Amino acid sequence: MVTETASGTIDVSKSNSINLLHSKAVGLAGVLFLAVTGAAPMSAMLGNVPFAAGYGIGKYTPAAFLMATIVLTIFSVGYAAMASRVSSVGGFYSFISQGLGREVGMSAGIGSLACYSLFEASLTGLFAFFGNLWISQHFGINVPWIVLALAMIVVIAALAYRDVKVSARLLGIALILEVIMLVIFSLGVLFAHGGTNFSGDSLNVFKVFTPVAEQTVGTVAIPAGAAAVGIFMAFWSWVGFEMAPNYAEESRDPKRIIPQSLLISVIGLGLFYTFVSWCAVAAYPTEADMVAKAFSDGVNFFLTPIQTFVGSWGYQLMSLLILTSSFACGMAFHNTASRYLYSLAREGVLPQAIAETHDHHKSPHKASALQSVLAAVWVLLYGLAYGFDDPSGQAWLGVYTLFAVLGTGLLLVLQAVVSLAIYMWFKKNGGGSMLTTVIAPLISLVVQLVLVYTLVANLATLGGTNGFARSIPYVGLAILIVGLIWGFVLKSANPKAYDNIGHMVNEG
Repeated sequence: MVTETASGTIDVSKSNSINLLHSKAVGLAGVLFLAVTGAAPMSAMLGNVPFAAGYGIGKYTPAAFLMATIVLTIFSVGYAAMASRVSSVGGFYSFISQGLGREVGMSAGIGSLACYSLFEASLTGLFAFFGNLWISQHFGINVPWIVLALAMIVVIAALAYRDVKVSARLLGIALILEVIMLVIFSLGVLFAHGGTNFSGDSLNVFKVFTPVAEQTVGTVAIPAGAAAVGIFMAFWSWVGFEMAPNYAEESRDPKRIIPQSLLISVIGLGLFYTFVSWCAVAAYPTEADMVAKAFSDGVNFFLTPIQTFVGSWGYQLMSLLILTSSFACGMAFHNTASRYLYSLAREGVLPQAIAETHDHHKSPHKASALQSVLAAVWVLLYGLAYGFDDPSGQAWLGVYTLFAVLGTGLLLVLQAVVSLAIYMWFKKNGGGSMLTTVIAPLISLVVQLVLVYTLVANLATLGGTNGFARSIPYVGLAILIVGLIWGFVLKSANPKAYDNIGHMVNEG
């Protein structure tokens, strides 16, 4: 038996026939660890800042992070308002279904699932690249990157099989270590005696559209940068914070905790990212030296300064923590993808067996196992197409970068659509203020659409020029269209499942 609420949603907490997740398992700190670790501060800084500085906007990279903080806070205002009214493990999928209709919601559900499934696969590329490098430096052994990538997927699968509390604790430890290491790096640069180049102008948000000029620094020939690349890389660094609503069913007080975690994470990450990236671009004696390093040796953009200003122990520890960061980030995305699979199956859109939860751990163990298979398939398919012998070109620039570009493009589309859905939902159901339910969502809608255009227009710089890179917009569009068509199919072929799309909530 299920209970229908006044708004037409289905309250699963009053049903004895639905497998529920572990209720009240985590508090505010747990949700923050689960969501913020998906944004992966260490991976975001070491992976994205060099790209933004060397190929995009140079010393104005911190300003791009500051601008992203402002924009994403505006997005979070409406998103948090919706989360305070609707508690659902479906996240974007549920919000869009209730705001714009079940067919569009079904498209969002398939798109969201693809996003986070791809993100886990993407992080295996980063882990495999740095893992191969670390093992080679310390043991002189060249471990194939595909072995490291698949090993990461297997270990994540084993951990995600257990109670969500296990994930929260492990991700919390990883997040704390990342933050401490980045703080040590920043303080080392900030209090260095010479050799740095701090400038308040780097925080000027009105100069984020100033690209790197074409120049030659020593033997390094640097082409003109693209401002859009720097801006996009900043926004890319936040991917993960929006996952908080997916843990609504497992949090102790979702109507309070989820909105709080959204705003705390986006503002906290923003201020932290801005500070760390400011220290990173200031860690070189001149802007030209900094841009040359970012362009020609991005792998060591953070590692070289930390060795200079902190010491070799800092270099060694940061080299190790990028591995734990990429692993923890992949695990966070795995958890979210599993919950999308679970949500879709629980509503009858996918086979019901996927929605079964573990008798003891109450984890979505079957959905988790399926996600592990999907992540392995993504990685293996790319390797079969482009090879397994080049950790840099295949694992980092291929699996990590290209899968992230595809997933982020999909996510930006979904964030735009969810902004419109929030506006429409409050227009229909009432509540909230003009700022939270009209102004913030509509501003966010416009900005997200501009970012989607930025991604597509600069795809050659962001994603490269191989066959997969060129097909990214078409793959993303195909995923969304398949979801939309599936929604219409369910409407006629399975009305019960159609009625459930995005409408199962937990009011308990």
